[in-house]
Amino acid sequence: MKVIEYQEKYLEECKDLLVELEEYIISIDQDNLDQLGKDYREKMFQVDLETIKENNGKCFLAIENNQVVGLIMGCLRKYDEEDLLDYKCPKTGRIIELVVTRKQRSQGVGKELMNHMENYLKEQNCKYINIEVFAYNDSAKNFYQKQGYHSRTINLIKKVGE
Repeated sequence: MKVIEYQEKYLEECKDLLVELEEYIISIDQDNLDQLGKDYREKMFQVDLETIKENNGKCFLAIENNQVVGLIMGCLRKYDEEDLLDYKCPKTGRIIELVVTRKQRSQGVGKELMNHMENYLKEQNCKYINIEVFAYNDSAKNFYQKQGYHSRTINLIKKVGE
């Protein structure tokens, strides 16, 4: 396996990976709020690419046998006026997406992608890296904790109507 920067020739495989991730998220969503909208496959990866382009980010792909088996996208975090009021605002990176195809999970692909992104963000002089993880995704939480990440905030939800 090798890790490379995103290349346009892998666009369709990257879209497929994001769909695979979203289908998994839907399958574990105990609140039944996630969905695979009709334009998800065609638009989500492009939205992510724009985000990393606008925020000094990168997309790395894990390639094996000339096939994409994983991807990671990350960028620099932007702060707004509210952040500046109550937060020191160190230079921080943000992981937007990390997905490894089912067939390649638990084989070191995610760890290798994380290493590449962490190195890139360190080169950008980031002091921290943030990752948002779906609460019901226990395997992702365990993976990130093994990489040295920990919870800093918790987002709670309650259904109050039909």
